[in-house]
Amino acid sequence: MAQYFRSMTTVAPTTATFDSLDPATGEVVGTHPIHDVDHVRAVVERARIEASWWESLGFKGRKERLVRWQKYVVQHMDELVGLVQRENGKPAGDAALEITLAIDHLHWAAGHAEKVLKRRSVAPGLIMANQAASVGYRPLGVVAVIGPWNYPVFTPMGSIAYALAAGNAVVFKPSEHTPGVGEWLAKSFLQAIGRPVLQVVTGFGETGGALCAAGVGKVAFTGSPGTARRVMAACAETLTPVLMEAGGKDAMIVDEDADLDAAAEAAIWGAAANAGQTCAGVERIYVHERVYDEFLGQLTERAKGLAAEPGGQLGPITMPSQIDIIRRHIDDAIARGGRAVIGGPESVGDRYVQPTVLVDVPEDSTAITEETFGPTVTVTKVRDMDEAVAKANATTYALGSTVFGKARAEQVAERLRAGMTSINAVIAFAGVPALPFGGVGESGFGRIHGPDGLKEFTYAHAITRQRFKPALAMTTFGRTEKDEQRAGKLVNALYGRGNKSS
Repeated sequence: MAQYFRSMTTVAPTTATFDSLDPATGEVVGTHPIHDVDHVRAVVERARIEASWWESLGFKGRKERLVRWQKYVVQHMDELVGLVQRENGKPAGDAALEITLAIDHLHWAAGHAEKVLKRRSVAPGLIMANQAASVGYRPLGVVAVIGPWNYPVFTPMGSIAYALAAGNAVVFKPSEHTPGVGEWLAKSFLQAIGRPVLQVVTGFGETGGALCAAGVGKVAFTGSPGTARRVMAACAETLTPVLMEAGGKDAMIVDEDADLDAAAEAAIWGAAANAGQTCAGVERIYVHERVYDEFLGQLTERAKGLAAEPGGQLGPITMPSQIDIIRRHIDDAIARGGRAVIGGPESVGDRYVQPTVLVDVPEDSTAITEETFGPTVTVTKVRDMDEAVAKANATTYALGSTVFGKARAEQVAERLRAGMTSINAVIAFAGVPALPFGGVGESGFGRIHGPDGLKEFTYAHAITRQRFKPALAMTTFGRTEKDEQRAGKLVNALYGRGNKSS
């Protein structure tokens, strides 16, 4: 195993490095290589070799090894929690929750891959009744995963775990803000399994670009829509397929018959957990006018009890440049006639942002139209659920959503343009391994998690086998005019009767 550890750092060596920093203090957490094009290509070529071995293990062999890795992560969870806390800044409890959910998804993917992807028979239909037909889902080979910094374990593992379970090798490029977490995952896999089926490359955009151009089977990306477009453009050069999760501006709807205590608690969690740095977090709330004042009062009281500070329930803003975006959105909301009932411009510090609740914000304010990615939320009064749905859907994003209510909750949920919706809970869809996760529009396309997530990292392989000669041989130059006439009569008899339009 030692030889694999050495090879991970000796292939295509590079002297350029960068530091990952603790966002709470600015202290250096670790120093990491900036991997260049040659190194990335060498890693991908090695991954091709590992992919062949990994696929040869079959579903049962891969499941046994993935469970082994799962147990290793559980046994060393405190170590990973500490690393996430230092690089990302989130409280230890939030880091532990993130890792726990990732472990659950790994377990599900390992246990369900065979059922979802194994070859199965399909009905050949009446015309092709002489054929036996089947479809199976085969791995793409090498999958590249470009991960984010806000959930540096849970989010990339939504691709990594499912790609591995589907039979692929994985090359993971973590965010430059959390490279140590990515290296820990790759080394833990190697420690548990003994083969580098999961490898990591570190660096900035150039490293990611090199990975896109390296001829992998697919690129799974999580990040901003702007970066997503650049990744797609790079992948287009080699016709490399992509999976895109590009953020959200998720809405929460509160109906007049909602449990307001539960709704307020869910709203503040969805808006402020992880310092608001959640792609499927709550950024907009639309509340029925009959319960608006009571809901706003409960939400405000809960927001007052939270503090973003060292050792507090909210950590720092991980990416320094996000501070300016949060400040700009708050300023724009207030300049456009909105009010901060808690927080406001003064809540934005150098590293920490205090919870901010904004009301009376125009729908064309950037606080409503752009992803803020901070512990801020807008609350808007609506006259009914029709208006709530219309405003919730009036965005280019369409990732997650939330509905609190009773009598109409499911009807409202069905009307929302979103990849996912939770009723009377917040972000619950992300924790259910059997459900697909992903969005539409500016939020991206493709799905991780669940059966859809497993199939996302495969290609369908169809096979037919002739069981006996057909009654009508049509795929031959020896067919006669009589054969063609008989075929026409057969089609009319099977499909032509009773189908006339009225």
